[in-house]
Amino acid sequence: MDWSIIIFLVIVVAMVLYIIGIYNKLVSLKNRFENAFAQIEVQLKRRYDLIPNLVETAKGYIQHERETLESVIAARNAASAMLNAAKSNPGSAAAIADLAGAESALASSLGKFNLVVEAYPDLKANQNMMQLSEELTSTENKVAFSRQAFNDAVTAYNEYRQSFPPVFFASAFGHPDDANLLVMEDSAEIQAAPKVSF
Repeated sequence: MDWSIIIFLVIVVAMVLYIIGIYNKLVSLKNRFENAFAQIEVQLKRRYDLIPNLVETAKGYIQHERETLESVIAARNAASAMLNAAKSNPGSAAAIADLAGAESALASSLGKFNLVVEAYPDLKANQNMMQLSEELTSTENKVAFSRQAFNDAVTAYNEYRQSFPPVFFASAFGHPDDANLLVMEDSAEIQAAPKVSF
């Protein structure tokens, strides 16, 4: 028995097992960031469901602020559409960028809405408005937490995909591109009091 053939076969088997390990790790990391995106989707849908109730509660108090109310609903509908587009492929750079843009526009509209609400003490004191605002704030916190988990999973995937030797196999294994982080303006930053200078 020739030892060189045995050594060669052992090396080939070890290399095949190592390449299988790379494939499995890429799949595992991709599944993690896709699952993390699904968690964002749950929280965003909850927020999208709360917004019409918030607007409906405010309608009775701020009827002449129709433009503000309509812009919130329009921004909510646009963000919902972008979420539906992104959920089919959370690794798509364009889908994630479109969702981030729509979410930023929604956060801006909600910030303007909150400024209008501040001008109506009766509306602020309304029990339904207080409860919906509290639920929305809680949901915003969950969105931020879910987004952080998604971004962490995307970072882990990208780091592994870009490392040596997986970078040589990633495209062949169906992982041609890096995943993108979901960066949105936080509504808390947008809702901050405006700066006044004299």
